Amino acid sequence: MIQIREATKEDIPFITALFRDTIQNVNSKDYSEKQIEVWASGANDIEKWEERIESLYFIVAEQNDTITGFAYLKNGNYLDGLFVHKDYQRQGIASKLLRVMESYAIGEGFEEMRSDVSKTALPFFENHYFDVIKKQKKPFKGIVFQNYLVSKAL
Repeated sequence: MIQIREATKEDIPFITALFRDTIQNVNSKDYSEKQIEVWASGANDIEKWEERIESLYFIVAEQNDTITGFAYLKNGNYLDGLFVHKDYQRQGIASKLLRVMESYAIGEGFEEMRSDVSKTALPFFENHYFDVIKKQKKPFKGIVFQNYLVSKAL
């Protein structure tokens, strides 16, 4: 049974470990070793995670008291992060997190949701009726990453 709740600061060690492990184990098939190293290093910025939890709509998925995924929205309708634990992939967790985020955005009066998604995540978003607006190259800490700006009418 997947339980969804708002994230707390006490969740940060679990969220950052999940973030790092997912990037290193799931996204590594689509990105270079250097890109993975730089991207996963985002787990180390604890102040940034605290800020996200305090200021954004940030939820976690739990199963048997284990955080198995998380997602957060920026500006009410921009999905800034959606990650599922490497050992819990393809179990409906990301779909449930996405449904909660879409419901929240609709409740806030938005008619569209947008996100910048990785090559790895693109098939998931396409399967959930997101359209690719553009393929893009985005710099992060001096390294360029290919990703996709996607959008979905709510």
